[in-house]
Order: sequence, then structure tokens, then C-alpha cells
Amino acid sequence: MKRESISAPEARRIALSAQGFGLRANAEPTLRSMRALVQRLGTIQIDSVNVLVRSHYLPFFSRLGAYDRRMLERLAYGRPRRLFEYWAHEASLLPMETYPLLRWRMRRALEGHGVWQNVAKVGRERRELVDHIRKTIEAQGPMSASEFEGEKRSGSWWGWNDTKRAVEHLFWTGELAVQNRRPSFERVYDLAQRVIPAGIYGLPEPPLEEAQRALMAIAANAFGVATERDLRDYFRLAPTESKERVAELMEAGELQPIRVEGWKEPAYLAKGATTPRRVECSALLSPFDSLVWNRARMLRLFDFQYRIEIYTPAHKRVHGYYVLPYLLGEQLVARVDLKADRKPGVLRVLGLHLEPKVERRSVMPSLREDLQRLCTWLGLERVAFKRG
Repeated sequence: MKRESISAPEARRIALSAQGFGLRANAEPTLRSMRALVQRLGTIQIDSVNVLVRSHYLPFFSRLGAYDRRMLERLAYGRPRRLFEYWAHEASLLPMETYPLLRWRMRRALEGHGVWQNVAKVGRERRELVDHIRKTIEAQGPMSASEFEGEKRSGSWWGWNDTKRAVEHLFWTGELAVQNRRPSFERVYDLAQRVIPAGIYGLPEPPLEEAQRALMAIAANAFGVATERDLRDYFRLAPTESKERVAELMEAGELQPIRVEGWKEPAYLAKGATTPRRVECSALLSPFDSLVWNRARMLRLFDFQYRIEIYTPAHKRVHGYYVLPYLLGEQLVARVDLKADRKPGVLRVLGLHLEPKVERRSVMPSLREDLQRLCTWLGLERVAFKRG
């Protein structure tokens, strides 16, 4: 018998289970368990900020525990290549099988749609520059945007920014793909057909509606229960297309309409979503973790108002520069401002803010253990709390 409504705590447990929390086992993480997690989540957002550790490494640690970060690099850039980089929610790592589902986005980028306007402009107006970059990489092999810098100095082109935008245009349109990342985190590009495995690259582009339905189904399975806006946001689909895909998924039995206590908008339950009796976990979350990247959904699920303050002037910050929400059980109970001070080997806790009505004694034992685990995983020697 289909349920017509669920409580707010049930929705929270469904969401946590769908996102892979409460799965941590005694066994060490493996390439197989990491691949399974990427398949479950559908996309892992990339961010370059490295004050603690770059964001895409954290979701695996939060759910699976300490792992060798080289395993993620092997999945993304090794052989056989299991993941690829592209624009999904934002810049992301995705399972290789998802590549054909995003060909429509690459095609639209070629037409100047769905891409940053300054990048689209270079694609339209600087064809000779775009063609030159493509042909150079085709002839010389993998290159970064900065390797074209010498031509900026020679005055051959209109400016360094245009060169970077031309490379980005080729990436958006799927003509280039990320072959690797330098230690500085700079992308190294090659022709897509030399990066994406032939068995994937050679697949025909699915019909638009089919591809978008598949992306929305991935989002639904990763969220468990969600509004249409939540599902749309996961892969940044357009509202009109998203609403049509939701209707099609409901007709196919992949989504079930359901009322969620306290939610103003209609919600949808993914086929196969589970409702655990409880979720036992604790985790420090990247600000770009898919559990919390949608701040409106985060507020709905956890009554947790969150704003990342990286771009806020220091004197105006409330909680800190790189603040990680702390998940304990089924609640977000604290915000922890962290910094990896690598030279002295210290994980610095620059700020700790408990949520209203949360008692310190109920949080600190677990938090101290999780901070020590994080410290060890990052290769640091000790945890230090800021005084005062």
C-alpha cells in the first residue's frame, strides 16, 4: 500500500540513507566501495579551496571513513578511467556511464546556450582562436590553458582571458576533456576522444527527454525524497523541462507523489527509497556535499540555516572561513571552522558553534573522535582548538 504522507523525521532518515550515511563498515574503503558511492550520489562537486582539503575528497571520507586519496585520483584520471569531469551541479566528477546523458548539454553549449556568457561570446566571435587551441592540442597532446600563455605575450591573440575562455568553451562543448590535474589543481586537457573510453565516447546521444529523465532519476535516487525544485537543481535542469520529466517519471512509476510534514511544496518519493528506523552516523560535511549544497533543502530537512562565508570579508563573518556542518545521528548539530596548518602538522579548530538547544556534552565526545580521524587521514599530527 502506497503511503500518502511521511513525517519530517522520516523524510530526514530517507534522505540520509539515500545519500549513503550510516553505511560505514569496519572494512577499509576500496575502489569498489568508492565507485559504488559515486554511482549512488551520481555526481561529486569539485571545488578548488584547499584550506582544509579539496571538497571532492571529503564526501568519501564522510561516508566511508579514511581512505587513500590516490584511489580517487586513480578512478578519475587513471586507467581504466572510471570517472570524468564535467559541469553537472557545478564542476563535478561523474561516473563514466553518465557521459552520454550530458551530450545534449555539450550540444547546447556549442549553440551558446547554458554556458557562461563570456565563454559563449568567445565561442561565437573568436573562432580562429578556438580552432587554433583545438588543433594545437590535437597535434601536441595534453595541455593546460596556461601553456598558451606565451602566445599572449607575443601579441598573437586578443588577451589571456580570451585564451582561457576559448579552452573553457571547448570543454563545455565536449571537444576537450580533462585528462589530468596538476599538483596546483590546474586542469590538463586533451581531445575528448582520447580521454573518454572508446566504448563510452562512441555511444550515440540519447534523445533529450530520455537523457534528462535518466538524470532526474539519478537525482531522485540520491535524494530519496525531494521536491521538483530539489531534483531540478541536482543537474541544473531548466524548470519547464524538469517539470515535464517529473511527470514522465511519475507515469513510469519511478516517482511517487507524497506529502512531507512541514514542506510547502509537493514532494516525490523515489522508487525503492528506504526508510530506516534510525540512522547512526557522525560526519564532518564539506560545504559542497550533495546532502547540503541545496541550502533551501538543507533548511527544510534539518532546520539548519547555512551560508558559506569564503567570499565574505573577514570582519563580517559570523561562523568562519571554511565551516563544515557537523552531522550527528540524524541532525546537524554544529558548525566547525577548520584549517589544515600543514607545515606544523596541526588541524586547527578555529571556531565551533553549536546549534540552539544542543548541549555541548552530547556533541563533544563524537566530535573529538571525528576531528582526530580527520587529522590522521590528512597526515597531520594533532588537533588544536583555538582558545577564547
